[in-house]
Amino acid sequence: MTHDHDSAHRQGHDHDHDHKHGHHHATHLDWAAMAPLLERQAELHGPLYTQAADWLGELVPAVGVRRTLDVGSGPGVISTLLAEAFPLSEVVAVDASPELLERALARAEARGLAGRVTTLRAELPADFATLGEADLIWAGNSTHHIGDQRAALASFAGLLRPGGLIALVEGGLYARHLPANIGFGRPGLETRIEAAHAEWFALMRAELPDSKEEPDDWRGLLAAAGLTPSGTRTFLTDVPAPVPAIHREQIVAHFTRLREPIGERLDAEDVASLDRLLDPANPLSLHRRTDLFMLSASTVHTARKG
Repeated sequence: MTHDHDSAHRQGHDHDHDHKHGHHHATHLDWAAMAPLLERQAELHGPLYTQAADWLGELVPAVGVRRTLDVGSGPGVISTLLAEAFPLSEVVAVDASPELLERALARAEARGLAGRVTTLRAELPADFATLGEADLIWAGNSTHHIGDQRAALASFAGLLRPGGLIALVEGGLYARHLPANIGFGRPGLETRIEAAHAEWFALMRAELPDSKEEPDDWRGLLAAAGLTPSGTRTFLTDVPAPVPAIHREQIVAHFTRLREPIGERLDAEDVASLDRLLDPANPLSLHRRTDLFMLSASTVHTARKG
């Protein structure tokens, strides 16, 4: 399953983020190698996640949340945020990568949360039964790494205690970093990169064990799992140009990571443009441009167990 990276996919979420069960397919992702990228990405989107956690606090009383599962926790950025937002709760960071779970523990210890943030290595869907009950489940860009998403949501529903809440982070808008006209090549490069990424994402989904085609009707799927939808909200990350150096580094890393899987799905002119963007010596590269920005939207779907 995945780590929340800004979904490491969907919005240019390098999800992050974000996510892993057994990714043993041609479109496999090396989550351990991506750890620094995932961690930085989640940190840069911290305000977005803080807003989302505040909203969850309005939907479920903090006093009633004693155990929280962060499914697809990755390096634990959101695990620690949830521990701070729900101070009476134990937060369990769940991921398939031991390296990422080590980072999650170290992060919790550094923030004085070592006693409240624990980790659990689990490969989903096989290990659902090991997760235990919870009052709050946060699944950040991780459900789309499970082949049978409908069955996965039913399993999540089975883990929720009465009155418990699930927060499913899926969808939103693909991240944008560049103006339509970047000064070379055909305008709209990032739109075509998004289309190529959508093809890659569909292939990734198709190669998952027990993969089933399912419309992205998350509210409907949550209801089909026996839960009562309790609201959907979308949260923005909006960093206008010129971005600070830390955001520029993340944007460079994002496009660098996309170069291999996406490059083969772009035409020669767009590949040349992408390579020019990634060339530090080029005056119009990502390393030097003054028009870079970071704009993305993450959607959180919630549902409650009656």
